[in-house]
Order: sequence, then C-alpha cells, then structure tokens
Amino acid sequence: MAWAPDRPAARGRATGRNGTTGTTALEVLRALESGPRGLTEAEADARLARHGENVFPGRRPDAWPRRFARSLRDPFTAVLLSLGLVSAALAAWGTACVIAVLVTVSCVLRATGEHRADRSAAALRELVAATATVRRRPAEPDAPVTRELPVEQLVPGDVVLLAPGDLVPADLRLLRTTGLTVHEAALTGESAPAAKGTAGDLCLQGSSVVSGSATGVVASTGADTVLSGALPQDRGPRLPGPFDRSVNGIAWTLVRFMLLTAPLVLVASALLRGRGLETLPFAVAVAVGLTPEMLPVVVTTALARGAALLARGGEVIVRRLPALHDLGAVDVLCVDKTGTLTQDRPVFDRAVDPEGREDPAVLHWAAVAALWTLHLAELPAPDALDEALLDADEERGSGADGVEGVAALPCGPGRRIASALVRVPGGYEPGYGPGGPEPVLPGNVRTLTGGRGPAGTYVLVVKGAAEDVLERCTRVADGTDGPGVADGRPLSTADRARLAARADALAESGLRVLAVAVAERPASTGPYAPEDERELTLAGFVGLRDALAPTAAEALTVLAGHGVAVKVLTGDHPGTAARACRELGLDPGEPLTAARIDAAGDAELARLAARTTVFARCAPEHKARVVRALRTAGHTTGFLGDGVNDLAALHAADVGICPRDGVPVAREAADVVLASKDLTALGRAVVTGRRSTGHIAAYLRITLSSNLGNVIAMLTAGLLLPFLPMLPAQVLVQNLCFDAAQLSLAFDRPAATVHERPTVLRPRALFRFMTAFGLLNAAADLATFGVLALTLRSAGSTGGQTAFHAGWFTENLLTQALVMLLLRAGRDAAERRAPLPVRLATTGLAVVGLLLPLSPLGPALGMTALPPLYYGLMAVVLTLYGAALAAARKRALTQ
Repeated sequence: MAWAPDRPAARGRATGRNGTTGTTALEVLRALESGPRGLTEAEADARLARHGENVFPGRRPDAWPRRFARSLRDPFTAVLLSLGLVSAALAAWGTACVIAVLVTVSCVLRATGEHRADRSAAALRELVAATATVRRRPAEPDAPVTRELPVEQLVPGDVVLLAPGDLVPADLRLLRTTGLTVHEAALTGESAPAAKGTAGDLCLQGSSVVSGSATGVVASTGADTVLSGALPQDRGPRLPGPFDRSVNGIAWTLVRFMLLTAPLVLVASALLRGRGLETLPFAVAVAVGLTPEMLPVVVTTALARGAALLARGGEVIVRRLPALHDLGAVDVLCVDKTGTLTQDRPVFDRAVDPEGREDPAVLHWAAVAALWTLHLAELPAPDALDEALLDADEERGSGADGVEGVAALPCGPGRRIASALVRVPGGYEPGYGPGGPEPVLPGNVRTLTGGRGPAGTYVLVVKGAAEDVLERCTRVADGTDGPGVADGRPLSTADRARLAARADALAESGLRVLAVAVAERPASTGPYAPEDERELTLAGFVGLRDALAPTAAEALTVLAGHGVAVKVLTGDHPGTAARACRELGLDPGEPLTAARIDAAGDAELARLAARTTVFARCAPEHKARVVRALRTAGHTTGFLGDGVNDLAALHAADVGICPRDGVPVAREAADVVLASKDLTALGRAVVTGRRSTGHIAAYLRITLSSNLGNVIAMLTAGLLLPFLPMLPAQVLVQNLCFDAAQLSLAFDRPAATVHERPTVLRPRALFRFMTAFGLLNAAADLATFGVLALTLRSAGSTGGQTAFHAGWFTENLLTQALVMLLLRAGRDAAERRAPLPVRLATTGLAVVGLLLPLSPLGPALGMTALPPLYYGLMAVVLTLYGAALAAARKRALTQ
C-alpha cells in the first residue's frame, strides 16, 4: 500500500500548501510568479527574507543550561534536594554541602552527555547532499545562469534541474521530464521507483531521482514542505518508558520509607528516651542513610559511559541517555523492511518460461530490452529494475554483442511496459559460457532474406507488468523446439488465465514479476510506435526480489540470541515481506494485513500482535497502533525505521531507532541513531544497554540492602542505647566512602547470561532483594552490638560512646566492602575474580574503616581506638556474615 501524507499537496496536481495549482507548466509558473528562465537574484533574496531558509524545522537542541535545569526534575535528584534543604534548615551544613555537590555532579554529567550526543547527531546531517542545480538570472534582462546553490537558499519559484542520483531539495512542481523515475521509499515505504512525467506533477522533498532528468519549479520550502509537515504536530506527551517507570517506582518507594522512618525515630526517641528535637538531625541522617545519594551520579555515569563507548566506535549515537537502559530492556523490536532489512534496490532471482521451467534466454531478452531502452530512449541511467537485469545477464556470461538496437520506447506515466527493436545478425545465438545452453530466437522469427543472412533479423522485445504484456500477446512459447525460447503456439483464453495465475503465484512468493515477449518485425522506414507492440509471443517471466541489507541476517540472529523478538511492519505485499523474512532466517508465519488490523479491537490486536511476525500493507497509523498494542501487552518495544511513514511508530515506541541514512525528520524523532550501516551495531547497543543497566541494578542492590540493614540497626540501637548509635557526621562520612567505592562497579564484568535476556530495573524484585539482604545485614550489625558490649567496659561513658561509634563505623565499612564483592553484577564471586577497580575500591573501603578511627580525624568525628579483642571477634562475625551472604546469593540466583 503506497502512502502519501494526508495533505492536498501530496495528491498530484491539486492545490498545494502555498496555493499553487495548475495542470500545465505555464499555469504552475504563473501561480508561483516565476518563469522558465528562473528568478532574478534580487527577487530570490526578497523571497528568502520572506519565506526563510529551506531547512527542516526539527527540534532545536536545548542550550546546556536548559539541559542542566531539566536534569533537576529527576526523582532521586528531587529527593536529595529536599533532604539538602532540610539539612540546611537544621544547620547541618556538611550534609547540605555534600548533597549539593552530588546533585551538581549528576546534572553536569547528564547535561554534558546529551549535549555531546546531539552534536554527534547533528554531524550526520553533513552526510546529506547540500546543493541543488538552480537556474537564475543576475538581473531582469540577463540570460539565465545554471549553477550549484546551497539547498538552504532555495525559495519558492526557483527553477531546479534534476539528474540521476539527485536528492529532491524541496517540494517541486515538474515542468519538463525525460524518463523520470524517483525513489519515494522514505515517504511511502514502497521500494519500487515511481514514474513522474506530467507537467504539474508534484515531486516531494526527501525523494531521490533514480533515472531520467527533469526541470521543476520550487513550490514549497522549509516548514511548508510535505516532508516537514508529515511529523505529527499534536502528538501529546510521550508515555514514560521503562527507565522512567522504574526510577519513579524506586524513588517513590524510598520517599515513603523516609517519610515513615524519620517520624518513627523522633516518636520512639521521645517516648522511650525522653528526647526532644535534639534527635531531629539524627532522624534526617537516618533518612539520608536510607537514600542512595550517589544513584543519580552512578546512573548517569553508567549510561554516559555506555553511550560514549558506542559513539567512540562510530556505530551508535544515543541521543537520550535513559534510552540506553530502555534499549537493553527491549524484548520486541519492530522494524520497517525497506531500507532497514532490505536495500532500496532489486536483484534478479529467476527467469522461467511459460511452463515455469528455468530458462536463461528469458533473462537475456529482458536484458537486451533494458540495454537498448537505456541507450535509444536517451535515459541518463537505467532504473533499478533494468540495472538488476543487466547485472544478472552479465554475471551469467551473456551479453548483447552483435545485437544492434534500432528503436526503443521506455516506460512512462500510465505506461508499464518498455520495448526495444533490435537487429540480430545472421547466425546469432547468444551463449552462456562453455557447455551452457544457447538460447535461440522463437521459431516464428525469421530473417528478412528468408534465412539467417547478412540482413539479419529484426526482433521486437517487450518487457513489463505481466498483465500489460499478456494483453499484447497472441502466441506463447511452448518449449518444443530445443533449448531456450522455442516455437510458439496460439494463445487461448485458458492459457491466458493459467499464465496470469503463474505470474500471481510468483508475486505471492515475494517477487516483482516482469513478463517478456518477442516478435519478428519487418524493416520499416516509418517511426516505431506503441501500435507496433502487438501480436507478440510470450517468452516467459522474470522475477526480482529486494536486495537484503548485508548484515541484516546476522543482526537478526544476534538479536534472537539476546532474547529480542523481531517483527516486520511494512507497506509492501505480504508475499514480498514473507520472502525477505525467510531469506533472513526469520519465520514469517501468517502475515497480518492492514485490513485485519483495522477490524481488530485494541485487546484483540494485542493478542494478535504477540503471535504475529509480519504486518503487511501497513500505513503509518497501522505501524503506530501495532507498537502501542505491544506496549499495552507489557512488552518493552523498540522500532527501527528510516522514513516519514515511520514517524508515528518511532514516537509510539519505548525506543525509536533510525539508521543514519534515514530522512532528517526520522533522525530527529529517534532516541538512537545507527551511525554505522552495519545493523549488527544494534545488537552491540542492546548488549551495552544491558551492561549499563546491570551496573545500575548492582549498585541499587548493594546500596539499598546495606542501607536498609543500617537503618534497622540504627532504630534498634536508638531504642536500646542511652545515646545516639551514630552521629550525623559519621553517617555522612560512611555513606560518602561507600558510595565513592561503588563508582568502581561501572568497570565490573557482567556475566555472559546478562546478554541473553532483556534487563530492566524492576522495583518489586529490587525491594524483595533489599528486604532479604537488608535483614541479613541488620543481623550482622546486631551481632556487632553484642561484640561491642563484650569488649567495651562502660558503654554509657563518653569514652564508651566514642568507642561504640568507632566499632560500628568500622564494621559498617567492612561489611559494605564484603557486600560489594559478593553482590556485584555477574556470576557468584566464588566463580571469578573481581576486576582490579573493584578490588582496589573494596580494599580502600576496608582500609578507611580500620584506620580512620585511629587517625587524627577520628576524635574530630567522635571516634576513638578500639581494644584488640574487638578485631578478633569482628573477624568471626564477618566470616559468618560472608558465608551467610554467599549462601543467600546462591539461593537467590537459583530461584
């Protein structure tokens, strides 16, 4: 199903966005107040000032300060800011300053990473052609001058010249064409070139010239083009992705814990110990202790590091850092076929005679027609179909040597056949290499001299749409006279129906079908005309298929190995899409067409989408609806597309992905841009996203379980002891040391299994883990209280309090180092050695825990030296805790 944006300018010669109308070149020029000689430079400058530059009105990159301010809206950052304000109100300036530094670092990292990604994405625009061939006049009486002009300077009324390979720089109304075909896949999803040949026809920005030449007048530029207007203007707020949902869920759960914990500390202290507001700083410290202060920094660092690694390899640009997490969470990837899984060009697949037998002579005659149509019809370059036929014929060792072209009629608007009249010298038999078959002419083709003499044989070769060629045939080759195309017999009504069914079957198998017919023609001095394309003998059919993207099959295999299901959403014929899937090793199943999508309700479509691989004949709204249905069913969905017809789906997906060759509007709408043409880069990006998410999840598991255990122990000790179990400054220093050490987790090596399935931060699973291991940590803390009670003579004295603080401080850092080693990402710590950064960080954490109370800073923080017995008993506690931690982790991994 071809698609054009739903606006008048996209429908032939109707009224355009700027009011241009007309069915003739003169009417079009008059409506635009221009002429065939082009605008004068003065008039062009005036129109440029009036209409603005011809640039795509994509979203302007935000300034760095604006990005920084937007980063403050992160839920964890908001929680930290609130705690910082409370700390400042209580004159706890140390806590307030540390929180301010953490928030600043996190926001700077995020803003810088996204700013760098936008700069990299902007650099891709340089890969697009930046000039157009324009006809202008220096002044009113001067002759027109043809020159190259930056596309940004085009204005309505400019006369533009198009040649093969040119990108259409603006919306043009055609004035004159010669065999013009344009590629509109980026706009319509159709891989076949579209013929343009009528004055007043619209040629849209974003298409490219395949063959022929044309002169057109610019009708619309900039924001007024169909390409610019195709982006939905009222899209509404984007649904939160997996990252936003996970982070919000974790943040609000922690907020509830903090809102419950701080008042609980105050009430318990007041009721049981008679303390008043003097415990408020401690209550705030407990809340800070529960909060993973470094989470914004760790999250941003992990994602920014992953994005930088991908960008450094020149493969993937992550334009929105949370999209890297979402990419790792994707379990369903929807892809457009044309331009992603397949290239925008056909390749030869087979040539068969009317009975369905392989016959290379059919390919040869089709290639002869293509070659001489190119030369004699004055086409600047062959279209994609002709190019594929010529390449295939050349690869088979044949050629048109000795065949002389006489006349040709190319395809054109409303004409779906092309024909060439050639002269074949006497005795000509095109060969296909040593030992190969030697196709001969049909038996009804005779030499003009009664034999294969010097005058040779004039042969008319016709190729094109099967139904159009069949209606011009009166005979069919029956294959009874040797190899190749043989004698023909009269074509009956039953034969026509059978041959039409054969062509339909080839089309259903995913091929683009051309029929080939030949006939003898006498020498004539009159011009060759379409009326001569009659009484033909059908030689057979040629089938062409879409060329696959070089790395598409490997990419699909890699994605399947990572647990990502791939679904194909295309505007093509179901057979074409199914064939491409089979060739790529993807089981297409039963395709679902747009009509079935329209008939299904949302709930039914969600069920159908879950078990369907190919969605065919899809318009943009169908693609977007399928993506939304998959998200509704609970799948994290990515969409890979490169055209205007993919914009709605890119916006609807959790992660929008666009290749670098996609149209600018698609690149602007995407979260991730594939800067490399290698589709396997997408698999590597998925792995990088999962690795980054694994680092974040490891940090959360370690921090939250450890912090929860500490908070439980603090509450218990606060109720049992006549003094605060830990001073606010000690809580802050402990958290800073622990969080700084955990930055090393970004260098951890995740287990191989992390690449095999989607990875997402799941708040419920995270808090189950936090509760189980937090209680285990609390048990170790309570055991430490018992050790301190045995080793300290008088816990109620000032010296006893400082020793208690030092003992618990040391135990906390030692247990946290142990937790980092045993609960980090990847396999069980017993199976492999931690990487050097993690070993250094945990060693440093343990050293700080042991030496800080003994250092000159100890008394300043309210800590003193501990008796030797404490260290011996603490070693026993840590050994038992490590064994219990390893056993609990092993059990958690096996569940």
